[in-house]
Amino acid sequence: MLTPEQFIGFLAAAMLITASPGPDNLMVLGVGISRGRAQGMAFGLGCALGCLSHTVLAVAGVSALIAASPFAFTLLKTGGGLYLVWLGIQALRSRGGAKAAAIRPADESLFRLFTRGVFANAINPKVVLFFLSFLPQFVIAEHGNVNWQIAALGLTFTAQAAVLFGLLGFFSGAVGQWINGRPRAGIVLDRIAGAIFVGLGIRLIVAR
Repeated sequence: MLTPEQFIGFLAAAMLITASPGPDNLMVLGVGISRGRAQGMAFGLGCALGCLSHTVLAVAGVSALIAASPFAFTLLKTGGGLYLVWLGIQALRSRGGAKAAAIRPADESLFRLFTRGVFANAINPKVVLFFLSFLPQFVIAEHGNVNWQIAALGLTFTAQAAVLFGLLGFFSGAVGQWINGRPRAGIVLDRIAGAIFVGLGIRLIVAR
């Protein structure tokens, strides 16, 4: 089980990262603006549930590394930390410009939009790499049950993404207008996410 501090710290970081402008949430907004609230919510929930496939990979990969070699796990954590620092620097250098563009309307059922969201997230190699970099730093190996800790973290990330993406889909029209009318809003969110990434990456590198 996750400790309260472990859970709260992870949830706060996950929510800030999920809320930052990125391909997934901008696509959810685009679908909602073009096709309606229900369609935006369906696509957003699909994107969120696509994270479950990355959770399974993280559980299998990280647990296997810990069992095989603590040194290999240290290399994974160091490499993951460097990757997070790189993502943070990119976000800090970003000039914003995120736009919630309307997506061309199409006659698709809610289920089809949902499956599109799942597929779009599940096959994204950047999300796989992010999960392998992000989740391990919140694992406390000394508490044991590492695979269950990673699974709980992945499920937590999926749940908060489902809530936030669902809200984005529901309020897509208003949120889209707010983002498009305030270019600096995206810059501020990028700076916040960038600082989080850099901080988490450094913590992951120096942790023992």
